Formats: sequence, C-alpha cells, structure tokens
Amino acid sequence: MLASDEVDMKFFLKKRVLILLFMTFVLLLFFNSNWMSWFYPIHYKEEIQLQAEEYEVDPFLIAAIIRVESNYKPGKESSKGALGIMQLMPRTATWAMEMAKLPEVSLDRIKHEVGPNIQLGAWYFASLSKQFDGNKALAIAAYNAGPGNVRSWMDKGLWDGQLETVKEIPIDETRHYVQRVLYYYDKYTDIYDEF
Repeated sequence: MLASDEVDMKFFLKKRVLILLFMTFVLLLFFNSNWMSWFYPIHYKEEIQLQAEEYEVDPFLIAAIIRVESNYKPGKESSKGALGIMQLMPRTATWAMEMAKLPEVSLDRIKHEVGPNIQLGAWYFASLSKQFDGNKALAIAAYNAGPGNVRSWMDKGLWDGQLETVKEIPIDETRHYVQRVLYYYDKYTDIYDEF
C-alpha cells in the first residue's frame, strides 16, 4: 500500500509542477510579449508606413480603415463595386488618381495590388482629412459616406462631427463604420508601441 501511495504522490507532484510551469509560461507570455497583436495583427506594415509618411496620415488609422474595409484581403470587390484592400469606389479612385497625379496606377492595379491601393487610399484619406481640418471623425465618416453627405449632415445640424457624438451620425452604416474604425484604431495604438 505504501508503494502505491508513493506512486500517487509522485504523479500528483509531477502534475503540480507541470501546471505551475504552464502557468508561469502563460504569465510570462502575457506580461513580456505583445500577445494581443495575435488578435489584432497589422498586415502590409511596410506599405502602410510608406504611404502614411508620404501623405502625412496616421498609419494606425490607415490600418484600422483597412481592417474594417477588407480585413487585409487584397483583390476584394464589394457588392457595391468598391475595389481592393481599402475598398475604393471606381469613380472615387479615378478622380483620386487624376488629382494625386498617379498615371501608373489603374483600376485593375487598385483592385488586385496592395501597394497601389494603399497609396491611393492613403492619398484619398489625407485629402478628406484636409477638407475637414484634420477632424478624424469627419474624415472617417467621409471615407465611408462621401464628403458631400458629411457636409450635409453638418449643415442640417444632424451631427456636429465630434468623436463624442459619433452615435448621432444619421446613417446606420456610416455610424457603425466610424465606430468600428475608431475601435480598431484604439486597439492598434494601445497594443503597438510604434508602427
């Protein structure tokens, strides 16, 4: 009986040691690494960083827009016809290519290639940001609904364009879009020390 008790006790001790080692590993992983980045990855960091610097926009904001628009899946076309990783509408993309003077960029490249899509999307977002005097909430809303609609909401007093009043955006799709982009932006800036 004594031998059996010793075997049980050794097994129990081994189990405790393994559990303790596992718990230590998990705690070290939790405190010493950026484990949340597993749940909130940023893909195409080089392209985003390059274009964010070129057009002077926050790379975390571009990453958040991409996350909401396509979840980093290139070649995507929406049911409404939006193209690529940043989901640019063909009419908007054509206008932006002319305004940004990007003759080497085409609609086909925007749909299938990550680099040109991020370049044009970053340029367009920078343009919207300038139109709305750097107001992040207004620029994000305009990226989704168009600048004309956003100005109309402001002129009619439907929304004041502030981050604190995003819940007042009169169009459900745009309201949810802005909230989601801001959610991912906050997550990215909390998780990553730098881009």
